[in-house]
Amino acid sequence: MQEQEAFNTPEQPARTPLRELTKVTTGPRAQFSSTLHSSSSHITSSRRQPYSSLKASLRKGFHSSVKSATPDPEGPGIAAFLLTALSFLLIVITVPFSLCLCIKVVAEYERAVIFRLGRLRKGGSKGPGIFTVIPCIDTYRCVDLRTVSFDVPPQEILSRDSVTVAVDGVVYYRVSNPTICISNVENFSHSTRLLAATTLRNVLGTKNLAEILSERETISHTMQSSLDEATDPWGVKVERVEIKDVRLPVQLQRAMAAEAEAAREARAKVIAAEGEQKASRALKEAADVIQESPSALQLRYLQTLTGISAEKNSTIIFPLPIDLIKSFMK
Repeated sequence: MQEQEAFNTPEQPARTPLRELTKVTTGPRAQFSSTLHSSSSHITSSRRQPYSSLKASLRKGFHSSVKSATPDPEGPGIAAFLLTALSFLLIVITVPFSLCLCIKVVAEYERAVIFRLGRLRKGGSKGPGIFTVIPCIDTYRCVDLRTVSFDVPPQEILSRDSVTVAVDGVVYYRVSNPTICISNVENFSHSTRLLAATTLRNVLGTKNLAEILSERETISHTMQSSLDEATDPWGVKVERVEIKDVRLPVQLQRAMAAEAEAAREARAKVIAAEGEQKASRALKEAADVIQESPSALQLRYLQTLTGISAEKNSTIIFPLPIDLIKSFMK
C-alpha cells in the first residue's frame, strides 16, 4: 500500500541547484537566478498554464532583474562622487591658497553659467557679485547682458520688380536667458549675425523698389519681429533693426535722375502756362477798363514814362496833345 502511495505521489522538482546558485552568485546573475527560481516554481505549481503566459512571466522577470542591476545613466555616478570628494580634499589641504581659485566675481551686467563635470549646475546662472566654484570639476562661462549692436553687411537683393539693390542695416540685441544662450547654441552672436543677413534678404525680396525706398520703418519693424521670434529659443532678444543705406546701380541712378529732372521740367512748364493764363486774363480785364475810360489810358501812359525816366537819366519830350493844338488854332 505504501509503495502504491509512493508511486501515485508526483515527483517534486529538484530546487537544490538553483538555491545553491543563488547563494554563490551575486549581482545581476544572482537576481536572474532568483527570478528563474521563482519562475520554475511557478511552472511546477501551474503546469496547465499555456506556454505563452509562462514565457511572458520569464521575460518580465528577466527584464526587471536587469533593470534593477543597471545603474541610472542620469545619476552622477561613483566616479563623479570620487572626483568631487578628492577636489574638496585638495581644497581643504591647500587652504588659504585654494580660496583664490574657488571665489569668483562677476559684474552687474554679467552672469556666470557653471558646469560641474559637464552637467549644468542647478539654480541657473550666478551673479552679479561673488560665487564659488570647485577647481578641477567646475567650469564656467560669463555672458554679457548689455545691448550689443552689429552692422549687417551690404546684401545684393533682387526686388519684386527685378531691380538689384545693395542694402545694409544695423541690429541691436541682448541676451535674455544666459543659461539657454550657452547650452542651446554654440555661438549665439555669430548665429544672430547670419540670421539677420538672411532675414534682410528674405524681407526685402518681397518688396518693390518704391516700397524699399519709402517704407523703411515698416521693413525694420517686420525684420525685428521675425528675428526676435527666431532667436527666442537661443535666449536672445532682438530690440531694434534699422535700414542704414540703399545703394542703387549707377545706370539706374542716372535713369532715375533723368526721370526726376523731366518731371520737374514738366511741372515748371505747367506752372508757367498757368501763370501766363492768369496774367492774360488780368491784362484783358485791364484793357476793358482802359477802353471805357480814356483818362485811364493817359494815366497809364504817364506812369510808363515815369518808370522809364527813373531807370536812366534821359530827356523825355512830351508831344502836345491834339486837343490843345486845335484850341490854339481856333
